[in-house]
Amino acid sequence: MKHTAYDLIVVGTGFASTFFLQQYLAKRPATEKILVLERGHAVPWAERVKEKQGEQTSYIGRNPECQETFINAQPRKDWLFTVGYGGSSNCWYGCTPRFLPNDFQMKTLYGVGNDWPIQYNELDPYYEQVEDLMAISGPAETPFPRRKPYAQPPHLFTEVDKILHKKYGKLYINQPTARARIPMNGRNPCCANGVCSVCPVNAKFTVDNSNFGTYDDPRVELLTGAQVYGLELVQDRVRKVSFRQNDRDYHVAGEVVALGTNALFNANILLNSGDTNAHTGRGLGEQLGLQANVYLDNLECVGGSTWVNANGYMLYDGDHRREAAACLMESSNTPFFRPERGKWRHMASFRMIFEDMPTAENYVTTTADIMKPMVHFGGPSDYALRGIERMKQQLPQVLSCLPVEKIMYEDPYSSEAHILGTTRMGVTAQDGVVDKHLRHHQYRNLFVLGSGSFPTYTPANPTLTLSALSLHAADQSF
Repeated sequence: MKHTAYDLIVVGTGFASTFFLQQYLAKRPATEKILVLERGHAVPWAERVKEKQGEQTSYIGRNPECQETFINAQPRKDWLFTVGYGGSSNCWYGCTPRFLPNDFQMKTLYGVGNDWPIQYNELDPYYEQVEDLMAISGPAETPFPRRKPYAQPPHLFTEVDKILHKKYGKLYINQPTARARIPMNGRNPCCANGVCSVCPVNAKFTVDNSNFGTYDDPRVELLTGAQVYGLELVQDRVRKVSFRQNDRDYHVAGEVVALGTNALFNANILLNSGDTNAHTGRGLGEQLGLQANVYLDNLECVGGSTWVNANGYMLYDGDHRREAAACLMESSNTPFFRPERGKWRHMASFRMIFEDMPTAENYVTTTADIMKPMVHFGGPSDYALRGIERMKQQLPQVLSCLPVEKIMYEDPYSSEAHILGTTRMGVTAQDGVVDKHLRHHQYRNLFVLGSGSFPTYTPANPTLTLSALSLHAADQSF
């Protein structure tokens, strides 16, 4: 380290940290001293592609597999993420729909969950900023309010998507996505091969290809291989950050601290540090997803220009959310075949994604190893399971504009790769861990970033929203 004390210490280099730091740098003087602590190491995109292809590279083993970093008390449930510079921007699939305005008012409108202390209209300009920074591809009309066109034109529909869009209009749209439609900012168009975890053509937005220059800024000092495990809390402030690098412990002072790891490790750091907020570590969760395979009579599901071509909102919002979860449809366009001669492509496949609510059975605790949290998961809520049953009742009618022969449902996935909750937002410390600016209610120089702050778990992908929240937090706080 160059200094013993910093104006800002940021933990992590994923979406939440990067967008927070991007906005912070834009508002701070040239004399600012910033330390970024990243547990993992940088692995260049080209090297990750080689590894995916089975080649041996000098980078193999530099970063641990995610399942090695925590103790899973319920192994049947997966929690998926990437360790390394750029965090889960390296493995995400680039789906970037906004939340709907009603998603922020679940208690007021439907009597379930909690209202968010921030509302859609407050977040709207920051949604727009993230969409521009990521160069999002998307349609002209959406079910959520927008004020300007997306940076890139929409991806192409399949033949099935065209029929559904004709019937449902802006309730069935080209998916807003960070997978490029046209060459832009050094990224190539999506190849639609469905191998997005390591994009072979560098089409999706990542921290690595962002061209932000955030971590090259002369005010920023980046340390990799540095895992934060605790905070020194004195008189309702964070005084120092404790981390381990190369088997040696360090303690560094920071005027402001921003935790930007995921919801497992942000909670672990706070609990290791003695945070006594009743909500810290509680309410862990994510959405619940399953695949619906729709067999079609003499209609080929061909065309499309990306992995997920469309989002369907026909089963998403409405008064049914008082009793059963909203469902977002994703039109899957990965290469798949119906195993019948002459009908190879006479099938559409939809990922059906359901919101969930925080429950007491799902939480994070510390362990004897301060580096490894333990994850406890009792299962999805009855609310989410009722959403699945409602979807199965409603989907045949929703798809009645298609020549459907039958619908086959697969078992729910073990993960949606979205880790939510454990440091939720609330108006007061009785309601949550952080306020709407993601500042800890007790430790006011501490920001706790990311999707851990979500009070409820809508079916929409969280990355765009957590990134917008980071921009909002930095913009409104400095």
